[in-house]
This record gives sequence, C-alpha cells and structure tokens, in this order.
Amino acid sequence: MAERSFAKEVKSLRLGAGSQFRGEGILAVTKALLQSGVAYVGGYQGAPISHLMDVLADADDILSELGVHFEASASEATAAAMLAASINYPLRGAVTWKSTVGTNVASDALANLASAGVQGGALIIVGEDYGEGASIMQERTHAFAMKSQMWLLDPRPQLPEIVRAVEQGFELSEASHTPVMLMLRIRACHVYGRFTAKDNRRPSFRVADALETPSRDYGRIILPPSIFAQERQKIEHRFPAAVRFVAEQGLNVMSAPEAGDLGIVLQGGLYNHVLRALELLDRADAFGTSRIPLYVLNVTYPLVSEEWVRFCTGKRAVLVIEEGQPEFIEQAANQILRKHEVSASLIGKDLLPRYGEYTVDALRSGLAKFLERFSAGMRSGMGSSRAAKEAPLVPAERLAALVPPRPSGLCTGCPERPLFAAMKLLQREMGPLHISADIGCHSFATLPPFNMGNSIMGYGLGAAGASAFHTGRGRRALAVMGDGGFWHNGLTSGIGNAVFNRHDDVTVIIDNNYSAATGGQDILSSRGANPHREGNHSIVDAVRGVGVKWVRRTSTYDVRQTLKVVREALTTQSRGPKVIVAEGECQLNRQRRIRPLMGTAIRQGKRVVRERFGVDPDTCTGDHSCIRLSGCPSLTIKKSADPLRTDPVAYVDNGCVGCGVCGEVAHAAVLCPSFYRAELLYNPSRWDRFLARARTAVIGVLQRRSERRRLRYAL
Repeated sequence: MAERSFAKEVKSLRLGAGSQFRGEGILAVTKALLQSGVAYVGGYQGAPISHLMDVLADADDILSELGVHFEASASEATAAAMLAASINYPLRGAVTWKSTVGTNVASDALANLASAGVQGGALIIVGEDYGEGASIMQERTHAFAMKSQMWLLDPRPQLPEIVRAVEQGFELSEASHTPVMLMLRIRACHVYGRFTAKDNRRPSFRVADALETPSRDYGRIILPPSIFAQERQKIEHRFPAAVRFVAEQGLNVMSAPEAGDLGIVLQGGLYNHVLRALELLDRADAFGTSRIPLYVLNVTYPLVSEEWVRFCTGKRAVLVIEEGQPEFIEQAANQILRKHEVSASLIGKDLLPRYGEYTVDALRSGLAKFLERFSAGMRSGMGSSRAAKEAPLVPAERLAALVPPRPSGLCTGCPERPLFAAMKLLQREMGPLHISADIGCHSFATLPPFNMGNSIMGYGLGAAGASAFHTGRGRRALAVMGDGGFWHNGLTSGIGNAVFNRHDDVTVIIDNNYSAATGGQDILSSRGANPHREGNHSIVDAVRGVGVKWVRRTSTYDVRQTLKVVREALTTQSRGPKVIVAEGECQLNRQRRIRPLMGTAIRQGKRVVRERFGVDPDTCTGDHSCIRLSGCPSLTIKKSADPLRTDPVAYVDNGCVGCGVCGEVAHAAVLCPSFYRAELLYNPSRWDRFLARARTAVIGVLQRRSERRRLRYAL
C-alpha cells in the first residue's frame, strides 16, 4: 500500500504520437522511459522519487504488455547491480533512488559499472534532496558523477525538457558507453505541465533475447589487467564521445550569447527560479525571456569547453549559478577560460550563498549584487516592478518570537509513539541510556517530546552504530531500527554483525508492516495481500535464522508490556545480542486501508463502531504529563470551564484516530484517570437504540440528583 495511488493517472501512459500528455514530472519520466524502449526498471523508494516508484508499480500492466521488467529493489545497491544487464547487451535499463544517500549505498556497484562501461543505455534517476527542506545530510550528486566518470544531467524543470533529458540520456549513454545520472529536484518531480507524446516502444532487444544468446567480454570484467584498459578507455574514448554528443545534440542551451557584456551560467534545474528572480529585477519578462544572456547547463558534467569559450568571449563578467559547495562548475570553468585566454571575470560564490538551496529570494539578492557591481547602466529601474516592490520578508528573529517552534513528529496514532513513551518512562527509572537511532519515522524520536537518540548513521545502521559500545559488562547500549531498514541493510550489518561479534546490546526492531517513512510501500514482512510481491515473512524468524537466541515480541500499543520487555532486555543476565520486535501497524496506512471500507459499510447501512478517546475536563488536573510523554498531535489543551482553575486542561481534538495511546501512556505512568473511551456508532440496531435510551435515562436521573444536592449545599 503506497502513500498515493496513480491508478487513474497511469492510463495516460498509453497515449500515442501527437497526443497531449498532461501531468506531473514523475509521470512524464515514466512516459519518457516507455517512449525510449526501456527493457528493465528498478529502484528503491525515497523522497523525492517515492512517487516515481509508486507510478511504476501502478503501471505494472502497461509495463508487462511492452515486455518491460520492473521490480522494487531490496536496496539501492540491488537496483544499481541490475544495470549489469546493460554491460554486455544492448538493453536499455533505468534505476532510481533518493539522492546521495541512495548513491552511497549503491556506490560499489556504480563504480564497477562505470569502469566496465555499458552497451545498452543505462540511466540512473536520482531524486536530489538538497537545501533547508531536505530530509538527509547535505551533499550533492555532482561529486559522485565526477569521481566515477558518469555523466550528469540536470534538466530544466519543464515537462518537455525532462522527457527530452530521459530520451537523450539513453542516447548519450550508448554513444559514450557510460552510465548517465539524471538529477531531479523535488520541484521537478512534482511540476505540472504538458508535452506532445510519442508512441511507446517495445525494447528492441529484450532480456529474454540476452538469455537466448549469452555474451561475455573479458575486457568488461572488473579484474586486472582489464581495469587499467577500462580506465584508459574512459579517458581516451568515452569522455570525448560524451562531450561531442552533448555539443552536437545541443543538450545545453544558450540564449543571445552575443548580446551585452554580461552573462549568466546556470544549472538547468535552477532555470525557473533564476527566471523568476530576473523578472523581479526587471531583467526578464513573465514568459521567460531574459534581457541578460543565459547559458543553461542541462548537462553539468562533462562541461563542453567550446561552448564556454563561445559564451564568455567578449564579456566582462559572467555569473555562475551553482547550488552547493564545493563549486565544481566554477572551478572547472575558470580552468577552461584561463587555458583559452578568455578574459571574462567569473563570479559565483562570492555573491551567492555557499550552501543551501538557491531559492528565488537568495537568487534575487545575488543577481542584484552582480548587476550592481558590473552594470551601472542596468541599475536604473532595477526592482521597479510590482513584484519587486512587495514588502520584504519578515526577519527570522521576528518570526521566531511570533511563531512557536514546531519540530517534525510522528503521525497521530503512530505505533512508534507509545514505544518511545515507554522508553522515556524507563529512563526515569534506570537513568539515561545510549540510544543509537536510525533512518525512518522513528528518527523523529530524537526530537521533542522524546529527545532520545545519540546518533544516526544510515538506513538500517542503528544496531551497527552501537557496535563500538559493546563492553561485555555493565550498562547496555540500545539501538533502534525499523522493519524497512532491517530488510534494507540491518539484518546483515546490524543483527548478523552483533551475532558474529558476540555483542550483548539490545536492538528494538519496529515492525509497522510497511516501509512507512518512504510512503508506505510493501516490504518482505508486510501482511497485506499484494498481487505482484511476496510478503508476510517473519522478522523474528529472520533474526533467529542468523543466530539470535534472545528474541521477544511486544505490541507497541501495550505500553506496560513494552516497558516490561525493554526492562528485561536491559537487565537480563543472559549474554549475547537481544532483539525486541515491537509490532504495530502504521496508523497512516491503516487509516488508508480501513476508512474506505468503513465508508462503504456505512453507506450500505451496516453497523459500524469507531472508537474515540477524550479527557474529562472535571477530572483533569492540568498537569499535562500526558502531552509531555506522548506528544500526540491530537492531544492539546483548552481553557478550563471551572472559574476557580487557571491552568488549561488537556483536550483530544477531532484528529483522534482512536489508537488509545494517550490513555495507555497515562495509565502506565500512573498519571490520572481523566481519559475515557467513547464509541461512535453508525447505523445502530434496535438493541443499540434501546441501550442508548436506557443509559440516557439513568444518567439523567443521576445528573438531576447531583444538581439537587449542589443547590441544597449552596443554600
């Protein structure tokens, strides 16, 4: 079950030549793959390309009709290794994953692939996740492309350009016998637009054809002496071939290169933002026509020296707009221009931010400084447009005073919330613990209100991150990982390593049935039926299979039981790695699953019961320990109706999904008896109506008697 279904949208993938394709970037990428005759596709989900994997999964029927093999890979390394099919055969293959974290996982396979070279086009679609809104450490794909000598495309975020980049990416790969990386920022993945479609193409050479006529070339094996010959091939043949293809096919774009003595060179992915910033400075119109010459790098590696020389000759200054640090493009461009004795000044990071996403505001500021420094004639009227006269942004200091901090957190009813509440209660009892955290939803436990987790090293590396703390005596370290991370990497690097090295620490594996953090995709241990994948494999069996003797299961929603199991793991005299499998279905996916079923049942007149929880305002003391322990988004405060009480009382708003965590936590912490459970009944039976009338009558009698006593004492 994915976060979003594209069952309706994928119908447009069948559009033929001349039809207008409308949709968002990820759909355009899929259509471009089919138009390019791709033979196989794989990948691992993660923002901002999770939806690309979801589209491919929903388009399984169309892919099957065309003879295209698709699989959701176990990891990015698995996906990258798929591209080995293109080494010896003219098979076009594509894989996708999330930014540098995925590339890091896939690095071994990619380095070997780039060394061996490819016969068929090999395309790696990377979802770049960079800037303040990113979910991972701040690195860029550019460095890896340069390191392994793979070509890097960064197309303008417009659907025709994205489609063109996919199609020509395959051609560039085949022309230079080198894998190509296609970088898509989050806005490019979700930008809406249209383009003129082409007919889908069946692969000209299929996987079945390769199996019928196997091919082997010793020169493509990654062993001496082939590896030196492969390196020479990269430098002497592949690199020049790539440069020729980029130049001859016009992959990069120049606009009026001879006009004026100033110019701007920019990464293709920043095109829309740069044009908007120029418009705000009255240097471009609303239709994207710039008054300053632009050189748009839809291919950011390799650079074409002749194009740089042609664009920069006769100019006094050129601004290089390159997101991130180090400034690879600026450094390479300086070398090119000095070598060819072009005198134009290259300006870049001295006027633009050295780190972070290049937003329109950041670009507007840098461009204004560039024009101020190098073009006195352009200063007049600069910023006179209506948009430029808009009120400046509120300074961060003022915003901080007005807006309360709101750290990212777990969803309402998340099964991981009671687990961390139990661990928080346990630390009150046992003292602080060293907790090795992991990538996934559970990483939010490092933030308020839980504030637990000392480090995060990578997806599925929670247990491995605690391996140095194995002392064999005294306190034990505690590691956390999710089921997605467990199957991705944690089984071998964490659990298997702990068994092999006889660790004595504790690992909690949160089994929420899905790869929840990436959008709710199915994994090996998912319980639901999936017509295209096999699941329902036990994490407990897998853990025992690699040699763990001490294994316990617990329901995350049972706070007292969880508290007991974690306490036992940390204090038991049993030696060896200890694993707790904490089970509880992802509440977000559960709601996606049951709400349509409940809605259908209600419309059909069936009896449906939905649980809700609340707080009795007369009983609540206003202590708010319940909020500090669980932090559920549906648990908030409101003003007390009692005029003698000044403190606000706890309150459960309409976002409640009836998971019962608030009451469980309050009960386990011995906080207060103010929580109650209510049942919302749809389409009640006659018996339900009779019980409701009886209860109302009894409660009415008791309320009237209580009111009479209150009035008597008042007199």
